[in-house]
Amino acid sequence: MRAAYPHTELKIDRGGVTLHCEIYGEGPETIVFIPTWMFIHSRGYKSQIPYFSDRFRCITWDPRGNGKSDRPTDPSHYGHSQYVADALAVMDATDTDRAILFGLSQSGPTSTILASYHPDRVRAVIIVGTHSPLVPRFSHNSAESYNRDLGAQEPRGWEKYNRGYWQTNYDDFADFFSRQLFVEPHSTKQQEDVRGWAAGTTGEILAASMAAPYAGQYQLDEAAYRRIRCPMLVVHGRKDTVAPVAASEKVAELTGGELYIFEEAGHIPNARFPGQFNTLMRDFLARHLGTWSPNPPPRRAAKAPKRALYLSSPIGLGHARRDLAITRELRVLHPDLQVDWLAQDPVTRLLDAQGERLHPGSRWLASETAHIEEESGEHDLNAFQAIRRMDEILIKNFMVFQEAVEEGGYDLVIADEAWDIDHYWHEHPNLKKSAMVWLTDFVGWVPMPGGGAHEAYLTTDYNAEMIGHVENNPTVRDRAIFVGNPDDVAPLGFGTGLPMMRDWVPRHYDFAGYVMGAHPSGFGPRQALRARFGYAADEKVCIVTVGGSGVGAHLIRRILKAWPLAKEAVPELRMIVVTGPRLDPAALNAPPGVETRAFVPDLDQHLACCDLALVQGGLTTCMELAAAGTPFLYFPLRNHFEQNVHVAHRLDRYSAGRRMIFDASPPEAIAEAMVAELAAPRRSLPVEADGATRAARLVADLL
Repeated sequence: MRAAYPHTELKIDRGGVTLHCEIYGEGPETIVFIPTWMFIHSRGYKSQIPYFSDRFRCITWDPRGNGKSDRPTDPSHYGHSQYVADALAVMDATDTDRAILFGLSQSGPTSTILASYHPDRVRAVIIVGTHSPLVPRFSHNSAESYNRDLGAQEPRGWEKYNRGYWQTNYDDFADFFSRQLFVEPHSTKQQEDVRGWAAGTTGEILAASMAAPYAGQYQLDEAAYRRIRCPMLVVHGRKDTVAPVAASEKVAELTGGELYIFEEAGHIPNARFPGQFNTLMRDFLARHLGTWSPNPPPRRAAKAPKRALYLSSPIGLGHARRDLAITRELRVLHPDLQVDWLAQDPVTRLLDAQGERLHPGSRWLASETAHIEEESGEHDLNAFQAIRRMDEILIKNFMVFQEAVEEGGYDLVIADEAWDIDHYWHEHPNLKKSAMVWLTDFVGWVPMPGGGAHEAYLTTDYNAEMIGHVENNPTVRDRAIFVGNPDDVAPLGFGTGLPMMRDWVPRHYDFAGYVMGAHPSGFGPRQALRARFGYAADEKVCIVTVGGSGVGAHLIRRILKAWPLAKEAVPELRMIVVTGPRLDPAALNAPPGVETRAFVPDLDQHLACCDLALVQGGLTTCMELAAAGTPFLYFPLRNHFEQNVHVAHRLDRYSAGRRMIFDASPPEAIAEAMVAELAAPRRSLPVEADGATRAARLVADLL
């Protein structure tokens, strides 16, 4: 799922070539994202457009040669004269008189030509990894190397940057070049994206673009650069192997532009380090054009109440319930504590019902829950890959958070599995503006068997990056809290060459014990609960619940097919299905006798007094059931590493629940298991009741 979608799409014909154009946002200022070399289409700007389109009008288009634009093979259709004309045509077609131009690599020269020869159309220029005809290219991708006859030899490395090789083995070149665009460690996702975008063009088209005249009617010499008077931000990566840093240094020198070098970046720092880059770009525009930027934090009296910004994961309401429990305990220790919540649906509904205060920036957040639902199949969710593919949403939401923390003057950020905050603050500690507490109930990405060796490689790489972040920047997390106990850490390694989880986690985390919204020991006598909810003493109450997302629809439907079989075996059985806020109970066509509810605010109390529960494999619900001693069947989502590994390990430790494999559980098997659990219910080990208090004390030390 994307973090933003265009509200307008246009087909623009220019010189017989159709360009596919997209418009995002409605801001008073316009940013035109000019396509780079047709090796990458307009999705290459996915780390910038969703965030900036909240307050700017953002326009981009697929370059001629890729995406939804036409793919001419005649060299006369390429070159900067054509690219400049394309930009002007797009601006005219979208009623854009003047714009901020964004150029990347090849579109750096396009942007500077526009600023030099068409200054009345340009407000400012931002260029990244630019080439310049004033600075020679690297010898490994020079014209001589590109035109060399390779003969029968098998090229290696940069020898693949060759006209003949592109047209005989384009896929291999695309794989090689994607790695050169992102030479930084842990860049597998960016490289994968580029390979996918590169599939939209061909070696023949790339060769045609290289055969075109460079600047055509324009002369991009020193005089042309010196004519540029608009504000310029010139960005380059020190480790760029595609375009030399000297090109950006020369452009900045001649134009008087601001030069920023990413010391650890390669060719595309706006995609590899978007947290730092977006902040840099935002502040540049604010300084020079007076566009929006975060307001400075308010001045506070010396004895003003402490303020915290709380981020609660939207993937399941259990996180929100435990975060509310921790907040209640924090207010016991700090009665004047003010808490703002940066959250999204369905968490916002729960917080609103509890009278909590939502940060106004919450409305700008892109939906993580909707992304998870889009990634899911029939009781199937590869959680690792889903989060990996959520990168566009995560960078958008991080920027919303960064604004909130810069403006809010908070004493503390509490991040419950807010992966974006933890990642980008570790990547660029200078962005950190507050003390931070990090909470999680699992540590370590785990490959699923179906993912094979490649997924094992990817999870190891992600774990290695996380370990490096924590060990190289130990002050980013002022406190890391594991929601559980040392024995709850899975007895696994992080991957080949990496430490064991049980060795590494205790060195970097404090343990709070398990935290839940309310421990069942405080609910009162079970029979009194049943009487309050109208559950008769002579009936067996079975509750079905699948959490806050819509992923559980397939499980509910299969359970509904098991209902008549179970009811026949246990006549006193009563089934209540709680669909959650994102599923319509009416759409399930429940059979007669089954009750359905969309939302039950005190669901944990119902689970504590029912006779049996059927749930997914989410940790929070399963641990609430374990703490209540309620028998339950749980069905981990296929390919969901957390539910199948981390949660299953913890439930085994507590002797809680019966694990069911969805693919091996037809309605008959589910009914049989229900009857067995009702006849001989298992009892789990006790779950501590003071987890929220312990967690609050660990957090309170930082206030």
